[in-house]
Amino acid sequence: MLLLLLLPLAPLFLRPPGAGGAQTPNATSEGCQIIHPPWEGGIRYRGLTRDQVKAINFLPVDYEIEYVCRGEREVVGPKVRKCLANGSWTDMDTPSRCVRICSKSYLTLENGKVFLTGGDLPALDGARVDFRCDPDFHLVGSSRSICSQGQWSTPKPHCQERRAVYIGALFPMSGGWPGGQACQPAVEMALEDVNSRRDILPDYELKLIHHDSKCDPGQATKYLYELLYNDPIKIILMPGCSSVSTLVAEAARMWNLIVLSYGSSSPALSNRQRFPTFFRTHPSATLHNPTRVKLFEKWGWKKIATIQQTTEVFTSTLDDLEERVKEAGIEITFRQSFFSDPAVPVKNLKRQDARIIVGLFYETEARKVFCEVYKERLFGKKYVWFLIGWYADNWFKIYDPSINCTVDEMTEAVEGHITTEIVMLNPANTRSISNMTSQEFVEKLTKRLKRHPEETGGFQEAPLAYDAIWALALALNKTSGGGGHSGVRLEDFNYNNQTITDQIYRAMNSSSFEGVSGHVVFDASGSRMAWTLIEQLQGGSYKKIGYYDSTKDDLSWSKTDKWIGGSPPADQTLVIKTFRFLSQKLFISVSVLSSLGIVLAVVCLSFNIYNSHVRYIQNSQPNLNNLTAVGCSLALAAVFPLGLDGYHIGRNQFPFVCQARLWLLGLGFSLGYGSMFTKIWWVHTVFTKKEEKKEWRKTLEPWKLYATVGLLVGMDVLTLAIWQIVDPLHRTIETFAKEEPKEDIDVSILPQLEHCSSRKMNTWLGEGPFSIADVSTEKINDHRAVGMAIYNVAVLCLITAPVTMILSSQQDAAFAFASLAIVFSSYITLVVLFVPKMRRLITRGEWQSEAQDTMKTGSSTNNNEEEKSRLLEKENRELEKIIAEKEERVSELRHQLQSRQQLRSRRHPPTPPDPSGGLPRGPPEPPDRLSCDGSRVHLLYK
Repeated sequence: MLLLLLLPLAPLFLRPPGAGGAQTPNATSEGCQIIHPPWEGGIRYRGLTRDQVKAINFLPVDYEIEYVCRGEREVVGPKVRKCLANGSWTDMDTPSRCVRICSKSYLTLENGKVFLTGGDLPALDGARVDFRCDPDFHLVGSSRSICSQGQWSTPKPHCQERRAVYIGALFPMSGGWPGGQACQPAVEMALEDVNSRRDILPDYELKLIHHDSKCDPGQATKYLYELLYNDPIKIILMPGCSSVSTLVAEAARMWNLIVLSYGSSSPALSNRQRFPTFFRTHPSATLHNPTRVKLFEKWGWKKIATIQQTTEVFTSTLDDLEERVKEAGIEITFRQSFFSDPAVPVKNLKRQDARIIVGLFYETEARKVFCEVYKERLFGKKYVWFLIGWYADNWFKIYDPSINCTVDEMTEAVEGHITTEIVMLNPANTRSISNMTSQEFVEKLTKRLKRHPEETGGFQEAPLAYDAIWALALALNKTSGGGGHSGVRLEDFNYNNQTITDQIYRAMNSSSFEGVSGHVVFDASGSRMAWTLIEQLQGGSYKKIGYYDSTKDDLSWSKTDKWIGGSPPADQTLVIKTFRFLSQKLFISVSVLSSLGIVLAVVCLSFNIYNSHVRYIQNSQPNLNNLTAVGCSLALAAVFPLGLDGYHIGRNQFPFVCQARLWLLGLGFSLGYGSMFTKIWWVHTVFTKKEEKKEWRKTLEPWKLYATVGLLVGMDVLTLAIWQIVDPLHRTIETFAKEEPKEDIDVSILPQLEHCSSRKMNTWLGEGPFSIADVSTEKINDHRAVGMAIYNVAVLCLITAPVTMILSSQQDAAFAFASLAIVFSSYITLVVLFVPKMRRLITRGEWQSEAQDTMKTGSSTNNNEEEKSRLLEKENRELEKIIAEKEERVSELRHQLQSRQQLRSRRHPPTPPDPSGGLPRGPPEPPDRLSCDGSRVHLLYK
């Protein structure tokens, strides 16, 4: 049995430094010198008593000693030493000490693990232990304790089973917005980080129950009721997709559930009366609109067009945009919508020449739209598309069996478009509440994804989903009293517990923390405010070109935008107005003909005036013919202003040219054809009267003809004057369809044509049928030529007038028809009316006057067939009167004869009939000279 020798304390104080430590005792061949024990300790000597130890100074070779400590102390250093042959003890370079230790019970933890640092077992001074509980357990007490002077710094904790709090989530893994592909891993990562924190919901563990909504309200309805009617109870709902969130938020109020969305941008969800328990970490889609308006103003665009998918989120967003652009003085010229097939709306955009187009639709519909955009060539340097920025970065490269466009065609169609997106990743890269920077979050999430981020839907919204869990955890922590305040038991929540719902609502409404997406705070409508990121697709990849803070109206521009045409396009096709002018060759040609016609009219007028003393000319009413020549000259002069347009005159002179056309043509027609019409009208009047009244109408008095012409001209002058005063002719513009220029420039040619018109412009055309064949009068001997001229001109006008109206939009054809009608009608009139007179005077030599002709013949009517005819007719009428008187006398005699025969028959009986059967015989009566038959008296006089 070993003897334990405890030496007195005093020698220990008196021993030199290092005693019992690393000092080297004097070594001799007899063995090793005795070592003194350490402080608060002793040495066991095998086989020796206390007295023997006191009596000896050396111990033999191979002798072993053992260090022991008093109380709750442990030996630190070699616990056993052995005497070596050289007279030294083993491990003398390491001292042996007695050090106070902490309780070993801290080194184990039921339902958990202990991690010792700063020392080895047993736990000595300075040692630190960290406690971790197993899954589904939470640590009650401090998670760390430090050993100091034999005491642990904190009481020993214990692991208590955590109470689960369930979250019901709907992730769209496919459909219009497959955001669940990245948002679900982000939520799971956030749950791991929150559940690992001992300062947030220490007594609870957040657990997730989720389904794939496919961004379809019908599918979401099915899973929503599964979440609500199947255990366990969910304390909150987390939908994604605006259409699904609208459905869930409206139903959640009936179950007293808070709804927190990570991917809903519909402006309609900001309605607190309709959705009283709705929150979202994704800002409203209306936050894009101030950015869009700012960009419209930056690039000077005043006209835009829109195309949207027919859903509530896009309709309400577009309504908000329409109000904002109206306030900014910008016009939405064309608004199109579609349900599933965008072919017709895209064609309408092309037809309406839309240039700046805002597109609001989901990713799957975006591929359909831009396939049609490629087909209609609605892209390139003339067009700018504004899209939503939360599509996948390679959304246009993803295979879609519903379209028939290749990847190259889609890439070409989408090049250069602008996207506006809420800033969903903190650009400052500072530490968030989860102690991660935004870049660290992206790296950690990328490792969890099964696909490349560009091919993963919702990767941009993943920070919002991550911060949504943190917002929920902080609100629940505050509700449950985790912040040091008295709270409620979350496990007591049920769908009838309005109190807990109200407390969660208040905690959520007051949330404010730094997340990986930036500062998270909710406004009064439950929506989040944030910056807007502006990107442009350049070379097949998105490039950041600016940020916009709508709260401060601050646009940060990087000047990295690139345009296919070198500069931003115009908001509409630049329309260049060009006037269609009359062909100068045609104008000159017709002007030459008109000038020759005026010369002809002057020649005819001069001829008529010079020969006015000739009897033949006098019988044709030369003054009326002079008016006709003057009228033709005025009508021909109207051709010149008729061909004047903007090529020759300015805009201010155009009304005067219009009036010149009207007056020259009106007066020319009135004088020229009014005088001819007067001749024909009076001839028609005379020879259509009753036979007994013809005699006194045969001789026409010239003043009646002149009065008629004056009346016609006066009426025209009065009409033209009233027309000019009341409704004057003015310059009007006829616009034609736009034409594309031959050069490849972004302009359209808008042809225009000048016209002279008034509000109530009418063209009066009239013609009277006259029976003038085989009539003659002494005072008008050229009525046949006048009638032929009128008929020819009338037919020409009847043809020209409608043709000119039809061709009014073709300036050359209209001018040619109208001017040539004037020229030819004037030529016809002058030739028919004057040339025969010239020919007769030249060929027959009838140049003498009426007085000279009387001196030669003794009578002005000798050898005049017309005078003979007049005399014969007069004699015939006298004979007719005599015959009428004779017939009246014969009638009276017949009446008397009948009276006498009746008286005779009463006096004498009737004679018996002749046996032969004949009539009664009597003496034959002599014929009465007076019983002549007047019908046999014929006047064989022609």
